[in-house]
Amino acid sequence: MFSPRLGCSSISFRHLPLPEALRTMRESGFREIDLGALPGVCDHVPYVLDEHAVDRVSTEVGTSGLAVRSVNGDIGDLNTPLDDEQRTAREQHLEMLLRLTRAVGARALVLPCGASDHDPVRSLEEDLDTVAAELTHASDRAAVTGVEVWTESLHVHRLCWNIDRARRLTSRLAGTGVGVVMDFSHIVASGGNPVDFIETFDERIAHVHLRDAIPGDINLGIGNGKADFAAGFHALAAANYSGHFSLELETRDVTDEERPAAAVAAAEFVSPLL
Repeated sequence: MFSPRLGCSSISFRHLPLPEALRTMRESGFREIDLGALPGVCDHVPYVLDEHAVDRVSTEVGTSGLAVRSVNGDIGDLNTPLDDEQRTAREQHLEMLLRLTRAVGARALVLPCGASDHDPVRSLEEDLDTVAAELTHASDRAAVTGVEVWTESLHVHRLCWNIDRARRLTSRLAGTGVGVVMDFSHIVASGGNPVDFIETFDERIAHVHLRDAIPGDINLGIGNGKADFAAGFHALAAANYSGHFSLELETRDVTDEERPAAAVAAAEFVSPLL
């Protein structure tokens, strides 16, 4: 039996249509998931998200019997200034993602920490200010619907790609209610140490993604990289972290046919450590 605090992201089975991905996770023994809604990464939620799509996805999730911890979404590059038309489109997309988050019973919508580029659009300080303002606005909108906004604020491929930039963004979010999603693989791939991340962000950590990595490569299965999960879990316990964990096994060291067994093996490895 897996730890009740351990779920699986649908991104782990992004090669499957959503109903099949949900069935695979349930049959593998998971009872909780994160729902991937990342254009170009995981198409389980259509990017053109209207009321019909929200109803369809929420029905498929409800039928599966799986609980949803978070919806991992994207509303565009948060450090890019928008014109009026672009702003309207972003607001509409955010509204639909929040409706979906509420409809599937998830606690939070997870948004990125900027564009998929380390270089700022303007200056780094201006870009961080813009990202913080966009996340704060999204959090205010989310609060009206009864859900939260979290950000994966260290993402090795995005603007806040290391602990220093993640810290600078998070300092701008003090008092906003925006939580931090910790991802072991992105920390290790950036050259960082998960324990240092935990000590830096402490009570701001709202959720934890699990995948292994080596510097420069985030796409490894649990046990195939350099992430020290035991030390990280010990540090999280010392920080009184009481949230949940999700296997986000977007890996490239197994075939698609091997993924269900790899997910089970990862859950069996991680559960005794939690």
